[in-house]
Amino acid sequence: MDLIDIISLIVAFGAIVFVYFWWSYKYWERRNVPYIPPRYLRGNFESPLGRTTSQFDEVIKLYNYAKSQGWKYCGIYNITTPLLMVLDLDLLKSILTKDFSHFVDRGQYVNEKDDPLSAHLFSIGGEKWRNLRVKFTPTFTSGKMRSMFQTISDCGLALEKYLEEEVLDKKPIDIKTIAACYTTDIIGSAAFGIDCNSFKEPDSPFRTFGKKIFESDGLRRLKIVIAVAFPKLGQFLRLNVTPDDVSKFFIKMVNDTVEYRIMNNVVRKDFLQCLIDLKSQEEQTHKKDGKSLTMEEIAAQSFIFFIAGFETSSTTMTFALYELALHPEIQDKAREEIVQVLKRHAGEFSYDAVNELVYLKQIIDETLRKYPALPLVTRVCVKDYKLPGTDVMIEKGTKVIIPISGIHHDDRHYEDPEKFDPERFSEANKEKINPYAHLAFGEGPRICIGMRFGIMQTKVGLASILKNYKVRLNEKTKTPLKISIRSFIPTTDGGMWLTMEKINE
Repeated sequence: MDLIDIISLIVAFGAIVFVYFWWSYKYWERRNVPYIPPRYLRGNFESPLGRTTSQFDEVIKLYNYAKSQGWKYCGIYNITTPLLMVLDLDLLKSILTKDFSHFVDRGQYVNEKDDPLSAHLFSIGGEKWRNLRVKFTPTFTSGKMRSMFQTISDCGLALEKYLEEEVLDKKPIDIKTIAACYTTDIIGSAAFGIDCNSFKEPDSPFRTFGKKIFESDGLRRLKIVIAVAFPKLGQFLRLNVTPDDVSKFFIKMVNDTVEYRIMNNVVRKDFLQCLIDLKSQEEQTHKKDGKSLTMEEIAAQSFIFFIAGFETSSTTMTFALYELALHPEIQDKAREEIVQVLKRHAGEFSYDAVNELVYLKQIIDETLRKYPALPLVTRVCVKDYKLPGTDVMIEKGTKVIIPISGIHHDDRHYEDPEKFDPERFSEANKEKINPYAHLAFGEGPRICIGMRFGIMQTKVGLASILKNYKVRLNEKTKTPLKISIRSFIPTTDGGMWLTMEKINE
């Protein structure tokens, strides 16, 4: 093959690639759907391999562009994959709730064989999701929450003890790290029945692997890009988006813990025990058909409970304390409520006492509005669907984007959305808020199953700090805040540093 042949092949290949992208980027135009013009080779999102903007801010930017055009929905592209971004709350209600049967799946990458921890309740779809959701829902009833409360209370005391030693040194507090230790201890105990002691052992396996889940090098980011944009290719290539050592640790830990409890007849009031009991019940019911809960399923559900429980709640605590440091009048009001509730409950945080912290719940709701744990969520159309009030037919297999961070910062839904104002969620005002304008935990049948648990541990963590300390922003915190480009769950560059002053000192 001479040089001319090589050049001809290169030109021909380039032409094919160009035509492929050109044709792909006409998808929404062919369907008469308004769309945001994509960039060749990238679509409308930055490449995770060369990102300059956080996905949190990126979603807001796309949302605001569509809003400025007066669109209720629009087409966008992830590389060449067409996505429908929906802004209108009535359409979101149809997709998430009224016509849920058309949008059961999230479209997340699942590979049970090569990446067993990926097959958890957040990602799976179809009948498997329905069956597991029904099985696990009783695990998060108010009765189960009450039985797990002592674990949360004990971890709150450990947080208080740690802060007593730290504040004595009068040094800046890295509150995200402290909040993550607190929530890791809770989830480690509530999910697995294991005392992590993260404050005393900051390099414990749970903290080490917990942090590693949210870290990624170039190879892992590439795997995630392929898995998200081309899931079938990811399955063909047998990609595992969960790091091998993380997967091995959690699977072994769950297997060992379950085996120990069964062998020694140990029973604990935690999430893992609920799964063990469920597995035992199903084994009696499905002795021959093999449909009982498997150890891999138990490991996967424990895994998602851990990563969702510790990271999202610690992030919410961090942003809440940041805002309270900037707004001392709100902080004082929250503290007064905490003091009054404790007086009514003999100075202790009981399950009932925490439920009486109404204003603190408003602070958490407003924090989750301004800093939602996920900037977007997805649904996949599982059967052709005509978008209500339009001539648009969403084809089976099309992914729908729900732009949470954009909706939460839309002045049509929240007056002065950049202002931190817990009064939005007061008893008198919260009825004015469309439930589909506050999607911190999602909506519809796939609303976050652990919502009440997450709010409960966040309340206890914040109350344990605020009852004893005044919180001020330390000069080490970089302001204005910049959301990190490296994390899907919003976090800040440079950490969140606070100064705490012991009350009555």
